[in-house]
Amino acid sequence: MPYRVVDLFAGVGGLSYGFAHDTDFQIVAANEILKPMADAYSANHPSVKVYNKDIKEFGICDLQTDLGLNSGDVDVVVGGPPCQAYSTVGKRLIDDPRGKLFQEYFRLLTEIRPRVFVFENVKGLLSIQGGGLIRQIVELFESVGYSVHMKLLNAADYGAPQIRERVILVGTLGEASFVYPKPTHANHATVGVTKYRLPYVTVGEALGDLPSIESGGAGYEYACEPQNDYQRLMREGAPERILEHECSRNSDKLIAIMKALPDGGSPKDIAEELRPSSGFANTYCRLWWNKPSTTITRNLGCPSSSRCIHPRDPRPLTTREAARLQGFPDNYVFCGTRSDKHLQIGNAVPTFLSIAIKDSVKQYLRGESPQQDVHEQTLF
Repeated sequence: MPYRVVDLFAGVGGLSYGFAHDTDFQIVAANEILKPMADAYSANHPSVKVYNKDIKEFGICDLQTDLGLNSGDVDVVVGGPPCQAYSTVGKRLIDDPRGKLFQEYFRLLTEIRPRVFVFENVKGLLSIQGGGLIRQIVELFESVGYSVHMKLLNAADYGAPQIRERVILVGTLGEASFVYPKPTHANHATVGVTKYRLPYVTVGEALGDLPSIESGGAGYEYACEPQNDYQRLMREGAPERILEHECSRNSDKLIAIMKALPDGGSPKDIAEELRPSSGFANTYCRLWWNKPSTTITRNLGCPSSSRCIHPRDPRPLTTREAARLQGFPDNYVFCGTRSDKHLQIGNAVPTFLSIAIKDSVKQYLRGESPQQDVHEQTLF
């Protein structure tokens, strides 16, 4: 029988992606409060019982009534409570009620009582209240018998074409130790001295087969056959026409700014008369063609947001390009308005990180004890 999984704060399924695509696991239920996200999760995971409700209204009674599952019947719980209150991008809102949703996650752990849980959040969680909040969360989970492991993982280290660091807490009930996945990729500069690792996947490698389009344009035909393994993987089972590869029209002034930007450039690299009158160090900036993307956010279609301008075209990323950088294949469906879809993508965990975490969870559940990479140290 496959290991049963419940996905909390499910979004479109980034964190549970690896579990959903491994026959040794079965996602039996997922909960997501935002309807467009819940609709997208259902569209991509039709066999999963998806609940579209406030997490405060979701509990073991739902699993008992609808699926006949009781406490202890679920093997794995995964979830990333909304992270806006912990983000290092913009103002931190310590008193934001979204920052206290870990208490609902804790409640559900006590009700469902899985053998393993995976709790994901942003890097900023580590420094809130001088590290006091993360210690409080760990102590809370340990108070009900879980051994808690914590590590900061970078999705680029596992094959995602994006630098995206996430705190991953893993709690276990058994006596066996949990071992985090070994990185498979590394920065080009360290590949030669980092044994057994591949170079980071770049934006160009991830997006190079998608057609070039202008601001306000669209492209529905692939520019060429897949040029590398990443593109081949993204196109497995894809429809004939590319989905969601469209861009809103920007003003002529903004297009002129984007045209002037060099690869990886910022406003300081262009003529002073073209520079925008406002913005932060990482806004109105191009991505690099031969490097991984910086962290994708919900504002990926807005040039004045964190670095999201296409490395070659004078426009921000399209929905499909952002999905590619998160590791979602070209047949993955997003629902709602363009803003809804960008929120779904920007809030997701890259699929390659999910797959790596899933592999380590499976090793733990099977009682396997792989050797930990001596170069990788846990935070605790």
